[in-house]
Amino acid sequence: MAEPGNGPLSGVRVVELAGIGPGPFAAMLLADLGADVVRVDRPGGAGLGIDPAYDITNRNKRSVLVDLKSPDGVAQVLELVERADVLVEGYRPGVAERLGVGPEECLTRNPRLVYGRMTGWGQEGPLADTAGHDIGYIAITGALGMIGPPDGPPAVPANLVGDYAGGSLYLVIGVLAALQHARTEGGKGQVVDAAIVDGTAHLTAMIHGMLAAGGWQDRRGANLLDGGTPFYGAYETADGGHMAVGALEKRFYGEFIRLLGIEEEAPSRDDLAAWDELRTVIAARFKTRTREEWTAVFQESDACVAPVLSLREAPRHRHLAARGTFVEHGGITQPAPAPRFSHTPGAVRRPPALPGADTEEIARDWQAPGLLAPLPSASSPAAPAPPAGPSRTEQKDTAG
Repeated sequence: MAEPGNGPLSGVRVVELAGIGPGPFAAMLLADLGADVVRVDRPGGAGLGIDPAYDITNRNKRSVLVDLKSPDGVAQVLELVERADVLVEGYRPGVAERLGVGPEECLTRNPRLVYGRMTGWGQEGPLADTAGHDIGYIAITGALGMIGPPDGPPAVPANLVGDYAGGSLYLVIGVLAALQHARTEGGKGQVVDAAIVDGTAHLTAMIHGMLAAGGWQDRRGANLLDGGTPFYGAYETADGGHMAVGALEKRFYGEFIRLLGIEEEAPSRDDLAAWDELRTVIAARFKTRTREEWTAVFQESDACVAPVLSLREAPRHRHLAARGTFVEHGGITQPAPAPRFSHTPGAVRRPPALPGADTEEIARDWQAPGLLAPLPSASSPAAPAPPAGPSRTEQKDTAG
């Protein structure tokens, strides 16, 4: 077996132009899989607002400080690009080009480079140059409108659906596919345009099929997977906790009502007119015991019922603990790298990169001596700054 932390992307070099949100998360995924990710941090920081030592999305990376507003800074980034396989950036359209590190400049230096662009609205379109956040991206794709109760506003799923599922994961898929092409005979580098709106829309593919077939209603709380059925949803327990029920198949549903203790009183699940009554019966029964008590009742059954845990509780769940789904590294409990590989396992090898802490090491390992040039002082002349403006993906991510 390979040494722990080797990872299937061992030997792949990635340059990440610092930002926040989906771009850094995508670069973390590549780093978790073994890629050598160098994060190009800007003087003054990227603006996340937390101590960099706790920014888990920068784990397994190394950092250099570069002032991209200066000619020397641009030269330093292009020196890294010449030695890289992948570049990841999350600026607004045109910002990287104005800085001098856009696709044309980078692919001229390195024709096999995969240039990954992480954006919210995409590189073109009526909204391409406007501000945006996760909630807006998932709103216009129809994804947000599917989530929540029928008699209330949509429920906001943090920034998991847009930034990370529709954004970061699609960027990583695109980068890996483009990297495979670049490494084939006759292959070459290219630009990967990963827009959150595109990825989030893609996530709804199955639902669109069901909608076309008449198996999905275009409204919240009226469908099989959105809480519309009484046997797929969350119920409050006696202590204010909640249990998640997913007893869709009839044999699992039979186990569910048996263990819940409502076999005799529950109306038929096939009678849609009685679903409100069934929901009431289920809810009343769950309110008779605590979350811990119901967890013990359904434990290891095929009823498809699970306790709804908080972020702090999740690492202690016995199944996740047994699998090592969470790990502790540097005093921080955090999700372990995923997915898992039988011969090239990933691992948390390094704590979050501190801005500029690894410059000498990277200059040596990448044979990039230009990185050792000092940052320009406040009084030194610099190239004109590009128009300031946050990125489309997260409005706090700005090039200057």
